[in-house]
Amino acid sequence: MTAPIRLVVVDDHPVVRAGLSALLAADRSIEVVGEAASAAEAVVVAERRHPDVVLMDLQLGDGVDGVGATRRLLALDRPPRVVILTTYESDADVLASVEAGACGYLLKDAPAADLIDAVRTASRGGTVLSPVVARRLDQRRRSPEPALSRRELDVLGLVAEGQPNRDIAQALFLSEATVKSHLVRAFGKLGVASRTAAVAAARSRGLIR
Repeated sequence: MTAPIRLVVVDDHPVVRAGLSALLAADRSIEVVGEAASAAEAVVVAERRHPDVVLMDLQLGDGVDGVGATRRLLALDRPPRVVILTTYESDADVLASVEAGACGYLLKDAPAADLIDAVRTASRGGTVLSPVVARRLDQRRRSPEPALSRRELDVLGLVAEGQPNRDIAQALFLSEATVKSHLVRAFGKLGVASRTAAVAAARSRGLIR
């Protein structure tokens, strides 16, 4: 008999975390071996329980998001497969997750059967993308428009939060001149001439939240 897939669920909302755990544990092919509410807790649980798969939320409460948590998990001696499960579908979030090493990206409105299939696929070494995310990535590859780089998306995301260049530079460990350069390139790719227009254009295209 095949051993069940060892799963850890990471989400900072207790009700959501408990609901996901109960839903997935109901399937005989999955054993929920732990839960975590933060990146630090996820690493501790993974080191102790050695899961095959970690289901990871993007928004966590300890200052490190799901992308950072994914990087930490994949740096372990026995790294699990990480599937992102979130409400966000922006290019910035998807690209950051993929670059961090996540093998899947699903939205929280996915049917239960899709979540179970995603855990199984991830445990076998496969890649899982929700239909919306798969279409977005495909459109990004096919689009004739210049794609914004990961760093340009990071800068625009902070501009959208109302942060000035000096604060953006500190947050991303860049010089103010480099931040301005990223903005100039982003303006050109988006066909705009101001910070406000750039944020509006990026949001309308689903590039940032």
